[in-house]
Amino acid sequence: MTTTTKTAITVETTIQAPVAKVWEYWNQPEHIKKWAFASDDWHVPASENDLRTGGKFSTTMAAKDGSFSFDFGGVYTQVKEHKLIEYTLGDERKVSILFSSIGEATKIVETFEAEDTHSVEMQQSGWQAILDNFKKYTEAN
Repeated sequence: MTTTTKTAITVETTIQAPVAKVWEYWNQPEHIKKWAFASDDWHVPASENDLRTGGKFSTTMAAKDGSFSFDFGGVYTQVKEHKLIEYTLGDERKVSILFSSIGEATKIVETFEAEDTHSVEMQQSGWQAILDNFKKYTEAN
């Protein structure tokens, strides 16, 4: 029997906003549609989120020119309001997101298991770009 250990990748940022606002913007579909993409030539036409242990989420990410789209989704395995979100993606990879208050700011540390198709560096830069987009959106609104 072979056990395969997946590579863990971590991305993080600190947002100049209180954790309650950060939590809301991270989890409400009307906000997710405005930040959950890595570059300006992409968008999120659809997002559903049942934020509770056992709840499901789905976000459709699409190129604005219509050339490509995909659904990013999974099932929540643990939710602690304003502190922690853990979920399993459709391909069984695990993701953990920690939210920490630092005065009026909030630090987010997101750790995910790498997939086998793209390089670790490409995955890290893509997830970091989405996190940076979240920071920009949250701080501007």
